[in-house]
Parts: sequence; C-alpha cells; structure tokens
Amino acid sequence: MTVSALPGYVAISRRALDLEDYIDVARRHAAWILGPTFAGLVISTVWAFIVPNTYVSQATLQITPAQISESIVKSTVNQRLTERISEMQEEILSRTSLSNIIQDPRLDLYKSDRASRPLEDVIETMRNRDIHISINSLPGEGSHGASAFSISFAYPDRVKAHDTVQLLITRFQEANLTSQRNQQNMVTTFVHDQLSESKAKLDQAEEELSKFRADNAGKLPEQENLNMAQLTALQQTTGAINDALNRTAQERVELDAHLATLQSQVALAGSLDAETEIPLPVARQNERLVLLDKQIADTSTQLALMRQTYKPTYPDIKVSEGTLQTLRKEREDLQKQQRTEADAKPAEPVKKVTNFKRAEALSNIQGQIDATKAQIKTLEMEDTNRKKQQVKAAALLQSYQDRLAATTGIEARYADLVRASQSARDRYQILQTQQGLTEQNGELLQRKAGENLDVLDPPSQPIQPSKPTRWLYVGGGTAVAFIMGLAFAGIQEAKDTSLKNLKDVRAYTNLPVLSSIPLLENALLVRRKRRIMYLTWSAAVILGIVAVSASLYYHYTYAV
Repeated sequence: MTVSALPGYVAISRRALDLEDYIDVARRHAAWILGPTFAGLVISTVWAFIVPNTYVSQATLQITPAQISESIVKSTVNQRLTERISEMQEEILSRTSLSNIIQDPRLDLYKSDRASRPLEDVIETMRNRDIHISINSLPGEGSHGASAFSISFAYPDRVKAHDTVQLLITRFQEANLTSQRNQQNMVTTFVHDQLSESKAKLDQAEEELSKFRADNAGKLPEQENLNMAQLTALQQTTGAINDALNRTAQERVELDAHLATLQSQVALAGSLDAETEIPLPVARQNERLVLLDKQIADTSTQLALMRQTYKPTYPDIKVSEGTLQTLRKEREDLQKQQRTEADAKPAEPVKKVTNFKRAEALSNIQGQIDATKAQIKTLEMEDTNRKKQQVKAAALLQSYQDRLAATTGIEARYADLVRASQSARDRYQILQTQQGLTEQNGELLQRKAGENLDVLDPPSQPIQPSKPTRWLYVGGGTAVAFIMGLAFAGIQEAKDTSLKNLKDVRAYTNLPVLSSIPLLENALLVRRKRRIMYLTWSAAVILGIVAVSASLYYHYTYAV
C-alpha cells in the first residue's frame, strides 16, 4: 500500500531503515541495479576481449669489468661503463634512434598508430610506455665489479617484441664499442698532440742550450772545476818554466864564469911564448893568478844566485860580497907585483925551448872553451824555447782566468736554460709514457679485454601475454557497474517521498492502522508493462550476448 504525504504537513526526518526495508528498496528498484550491472558486465567483457594482447620480451645485460688489472695496464678513460649506460640510454632512446627502429622494414612497428597519429606521438608512446630499462647492481660493483641492467619491450606481436629487444641489445653493444672507441681516439689524439707540442718545445730548448754552450764554450758553470784544474796546472807549468829559467840562468852564469876563466888562462898562456922557458917564480905567480880568477868566478856565480833568492841584506850575501872584494884585491895586487918585477929586472936573455906540456895544456883549455860555448849555445836555445812556453802559458793562464770571471755572469742564464731543457725533457718523457698507456688501452679495446657488455639472459620469447588480465577487467567492470546500480537505486529511493508500507504510516502519522487496502490496477495495463519490460530485457540480453560473442570471436580469430 502506498500512502502519500498530505499537503501542508511539516516535513520530518526519515526513519532508520532495517534489513527488510533494504530488501524492499532492492525489490522496488531492481531494474536500476540489474541494468547497470548487466551493462557493466557486457561492456567490460567486450573491452577485455577487444583490447589486443601485449607481450613483454625481456633481456639482461651484464657489465663485465676489464680482464686485466689496472696495476698492469692503467686505464686512460676516466668514465666507467656504468656511467656510460645513462648516456647510451639517452642516445638509443633518442627520437632519431627510435624512429629508425620503428620504421625498420624487418619490424615495421606501430603501423596502425602511424597511420592515425604523428610519428612523434608514436615515438613518445614507445619511449614512455613500452620500453623499460632498469639498472641493477650486482655484488662487487663498489670494487669495480660487474653490474647488470635489463631491457624490456611490450608489443602486441610476440615475435616483434623479441626482435625489438634483440635490436636494442645490439644497439647498446654497438654504442658501447663506439663510445669506448671514440673516447680512446680522443685520448690518443690529445696525447699525440701534446707529445708533438712537447717534442717541439724540447727541440727548441735543446737548440737554445746547445747554441748557448757553443757560444760560451769553456765558460759554463759545469766547466768551472775543469777550468780551475787547468788553471792550477798552468800555474804549476809556469812555475816549472820559471824554475827552469832560473836554473838555466844559474848554469849560464857558471858557464860564463868558467868560460872567462878558460879565456883568461888562454890569454895568460898566450902572453908567454910557447917555446920560451918560463922562470919558476913567474910560473908560480901565473898559477896563483889562475886560481884567483877561478875563485872570483865561482864566488860571483854564487852571489848572483843568492841575489835572485834572497834580499840584499841577507848575511850570506854580505859575506860573499866581502870575499869577492878580497879575492879581486888579491888578484890586483898579484898583477901589480908581476908588472913591477917585470919593470925592475933587466932583460935577461932566455933560452927559447919548446914547452910541449904547456902547448898540450893550451890545446885542452881551448877544447874546454869550445865545449863551454856549445853548452852556452844549448842553454840559450833552451832559454828561448822556455820563454816562448812561458809566454804561451801566460796567455792560456789569462784565458782561463777570463773564463772563470765570465762564468759568474752567465751562470743565471745558463741555469734557466738547463732548467727549461730538463723540464721539457721530463714533460716529454711523461707524455711518452702516457702514449704507451693509450696504445696499450687501444690494444685492449681491439682484443675486447676492457669493460664489455655481455648478454646475461637473452631476449625471452613470450608465450603468454602480460596484459590485459581479462577476467580481472570483467570482474572489476561488473563490480563497478553493480556499485553504480546501487547508487542509482539509492538516488531513486531518496527522491521518492511517498509512504511505502505500514511502517512508514505508523512512523510518520503516529496513528494506529486498523486495515490496509491493496492498490488495484488494471490487469491489461499490468500485462502491458510486463511485456514492455520483458521485451526490453530480452533485447538488452540479446544485444549483450551478441556483443560478447563478437568480441570473443575477434579475440580468438584475430588477436590470438
């Protein structure tokens, strides 16, 4: 029985509903609940079987470290492979690279999408939705061990998904080799250029140093010890020459004195006739005179030598001078006595006889004179040579003294040139070592003994699609539609303010209910409503079955 609220009544709050009321609400609005639920079931089923399958192919690549320790061959590349992965990822997922992959004739990806959408949108869809690259660290990465990263690609065609992942792996490996080769070439070119520049600077520094050494030969600081040694040797040589000259002078004085003695003997002997018999007293005076001449000559020689060595006030010089004066005075007195005796005595006839002994002595004296003159000539020649050597040694001595004096002036400039040359040589040797390292790293790259990308797990061949999860779609869609139906029924119930049953009458009127009269409707009208409802539900069910059947047929015919 339905009881409507009378006009003019004050609205009051609804009473609390119990389970029976909820059942009545569901029965009254069953169409609002079942209709959306059925529609959700059909729509979710159609959608679940129309959406194409998506297959995911996945591969794992391992980053293997260098096979040779850096203690043997030090790496010249500063960037690790794990750091290059991000760069390679950006390069491979760039617009140009993905465009080439999509339009590759062997793959021909997203053909229908390319026909309806711009290529840039398709590339963005592939990059952001279908391709997934994740880097996973493996044990040992902290100590330059291995790392790994996975590549996955989702696509409706399982074969193309597998081939696309394989192509991406190839691209990564090629990009790794290209990156290593480019970095190695960059390092090699840089080191080669630096080495060439350093070689030019070294040659220039060596040339400047060589020219400076040639221009200042003998004046260099490194030759100072040699110059000092040469200077000392020359000083010793000069001293030896001076000593030799002094000895020669002494010998010359002795020879001159001896020659004078011999000549006086010859003169004395020549004043007498070799064939005249000499009286005995005269002969004795002559012998004494010869002895005095010899003593005077010896004393003069000793005095000359002492004067070269000692000062004039030296006591021995004074003694020698006194002795020399005494001898000379005695010789003068003896000569005066001979002249006086010769003038006082009358000339007596002397018998001339041949004195063979005196002639022989005169001949011996003459031979001694000739030998003495020869010795004097030899001494003169030696003295001349020694004086030449003395002049030459003095010139060399002055030259080495000039060199030592000039060494101080060029020492700073020479030190700068030597320092610049050594610095250039050290730099050149360092760059030669670096060039050797780059060549070794290039050899490792050729032998693939450096960091490499190895396929740890090859691209998988998907058998079952990863999505969609169809029965989850169907169940989820039906549940959502059922909840929506309940919401629609609740809204309809809230909009209907009429009294639905005796509980409402008693609750809202506070009057006892004696009896209720059921609502009587036209039987024809009731049957007509039922026919329309049955027809509507039949059409909806038939259309739903047709739609579901069509989606199943499409799925199992074209999508699988």
